[in-house]
Amino acid sequence: MRYIQILKIAYKALGRNKMRSSLTMLGIIIGVAAVIAMVGIGQGAKNMVNAQIASLGENLLTIFPGSQMGGGGFRAGAGTMMNLTDDDAQAIKDNCPAVQWISPVIRTGAQVVAGNLNWGTSVEGYSPEFPFIRSWPIASGAFFTEQDVKGATKVCVLGKTVVDNLFPGQDPIGQIIRIRKLPFKVIGLLSPKGQNAFGRDQDDIVVAPHTTVLRKLTGRDHINSIIVSATDRNRIDEASNQIAELLRQRHKILSGQEDDFTIRSQLDIASAATSTSGIMTILLGAIASVSLMVGGIGIMNIMLVSVTERTREIGIRMAVGAKGRDIMIQFLAESIVLSLVGGVIGIALGVLGAKVISALLHWPVFTSVPAMAISFFFAGFVGIFFGFYPARKASLLDPIEALRYE
Repeated sequence: MRYIQILKIAYKALGRNKMRSSLTMLGIIIGVAAVIAMVGIGQGAKNMVNAQIASLGENLLTIFPGSQMGGGGFRAGAGTMMNLTDDDAQAIKDNCPAVQWISPVIRTGAQVVAGNLNWGTSVEGYSPEFPFIRSWPIASGAFFTEQDVKGATKVCVLGKTVVDNLFPGQDPIGQIIRIRKLPFKVIGLLSPKGQNAFGRDQDDIVVAPHTTVLRKLTGRDHINSIIVSATDRNRIDEASNQIAELLRQRHKILSGQEDDFTIRSQLDIASAATSTSGIMTILLGAIASVSLMVGGIGIMNIMLVSVTERTREIGIRMAVGAKGRDIMIQFLAESIVLSLVGGVIGIALGVLGAKVISALLHWPVFTSVPAMAISFFFAGFVGIFFGFYPARKASLLDPIEALRYE
């Protein structure tokens, strides 16, 4: 009952100057709303990046050629050397038990022609295991088979962007397209994937058997990279170690020498992206928290003014038996009420603002309950921290001097 009475007195005291109390709360409201909105934007961006990385495939490992210390001390980065072959991919498939699916990757750019339309796109060669590695199902038609790979047949599967530009409003299944003057039969359509974590349109692609692209479109004897799917998420590191050991044997790399290949896992990409997004979220939250500090200073200022205005009231209360501790609790309660009411309003405005930002800018926003709870309690802490000094100052007033104050 004593604390309820304290809260009632605090409410009445704040209600005497509604405009001043409202303006004092405004700093807290803006601060909490900014924290909720900024953290929501940062978390939304983090979730979007993680979703895009997950869309690359399940338990994915990518093997790039390169990363070897050459003569004269120069170092070649990943992808700058061309020393991976189709035989390397086959050896990994046959000798690495932690690997479930594997595909060589051969990429080239080409102008693709269909009728009187043409489109410049990426032509990529893979094995029939590509849809499983990349978790990329076929929307219609079928994917090419192992027989197509062995025979280097001229068949292909199209991404949605290529379909929209070459066959607007038409069904391309069974149609013929020309890639570098060679006819390819369209046998399937990939389901839409959208942009990846690096901003590339994943649907702007023509997929064909890797042997066809290698022999008939590029004429090379090496491949760009190898993509691998581990049997289980917990075996990604094991698969990476098995692949590294096998390739070192095949490429005759002696102990102590650097690898002439680079293995990157999906977890590495996710970790780097998550770290970047986390830093951005912390920075946004820190910037928004400055508003809370400013709001806290506003509370301290107003409470000091209130102590000065109510000096005589404080003297009367002490004269009738109120202790310094009671006076301090009373003013501290008023400061906390200002902060918490401002915090509740700020949370509501922050959630609303996040939804508005998401709707107007089409930016992913994620407002979590823990973030709102932390903001609420932090607002309360600001009230206690910045309200303590004015409350203590009030509690230390001399009753006689307070009664004489005009």
